[in-house]
Amino acid sequence: METALTRLTGVRHPIVQTGMGWVAGPRLVSAAANAGALGILASATMSVPELRQAVREVKSRTDAPFGVNLRADAADARERARIVVEEGVRVASFALAPSRELVAGLKDAGVVVIPSVGARRHAEKVTAWGADAVIVQGGEGGGHTGEVATTVLLPQVVDAVPVPVIAAGGFRDGRGLVAALALGAAGVAMGTRFLLTSDSTVPDAVKARYLAATVKDVTVTTAVDGLPHRMLRTELVRSLESHGPARTLLRSVRHAAAFRRLSGMSWASMIRDGLAMRHGRELTWGQTLLAANTPMLLRASMVEGRTDLGVMASGQVAGVIEDLPSCAELVGRIIAEADDVLRALGRM
Repeated sequence: METALTRLTGVRHPIVQTGMGWVAGPRLVSAAANAGALGILASATMSVPELRQAVREVKSRTDAPFGVNLRADAADARERARIVVEEGVRVASFALAPSRELVAGLKDAGVVVIPSVGARRHAEKVTAWGADAVIVQGGEGGGHTGEVATTVLLPQVVDAVPVPVIAAGGFRDGRGLVAALALGAAGVAMGTRFLLTSDSTVPDAVKARYLAATVKDVTVTTAVDGLPHRMLRTELVRSLESHGPARTLLRSVRHAAAFRRLSGMSWASMIRDGLAMRHGRELTWGQTLLAANTPMLLRASMVEGRTDLGVMASGQVAGVIEDLPSCAELVGRIIAEADDVLRALGRM
């Protein structure tokens, strides 16, 4: 199935596996790439040396194009972008809008730049700076999200920008892919659906929690880091929502110290990152620290299997996912379903 997304990135199918921290590592990314999708490696939870090693591991597992997700507001964003260029990575994606200079540097090196956006004005800004495409996530998506549903937001962005638009938030099957294409998208991006595959390294017990969830078990809360964050409503989430500022601050300091040891970041770098997230928002200092070390809360669940100590970012679609296919099975099934839907529509 050829679209503007496949032509831009060189992948076989208009499907993107998003860069989820602690989840989108070399095994999942290479499996998605080998299946014909665009696999995106999550770099925010890696040190700079670990990122280079992870990129090389993906390259050892696949010859297909793949991408790296970068945090535009990180203190070492330029150093990480340099690794993307030096290692010949095809795509750089961003969870937040990158600077004009960062976009220009990557494009000059031949890297395809695809930021994620949650509003029309953000899409207009990054495309004016030279972004090659945008991923637009509606409120159904996991992690940090907005209030506007994909079906409303997607057409707005498609009509506003001259580059390929990739739809995210609420997608899991061929019907969703066809719907996104009908709304003007060049493909779909999926996080939770790829997390729930046999190629994902997330512990089986955690996957079981996702599979058992209903749509009502997926909530949006600001208790974790002060920003709207869609995740499963676990015991920890309930606890954070009931804690006062003092207890939140104490927990935040402990998590920040642990993340500093794992990431190799200095306290100064972590504080700068936290302040960048705090800018323009009414966050307590506890929330500011949590904003800088939310990766530790994700790691507890996604790596250690401790759902009692961690958070579980999730799209609403988790409530209707019931199986754990391989990436190859998933992508093949989505394309086959899409073909069936298109044929059925052609007979109407």
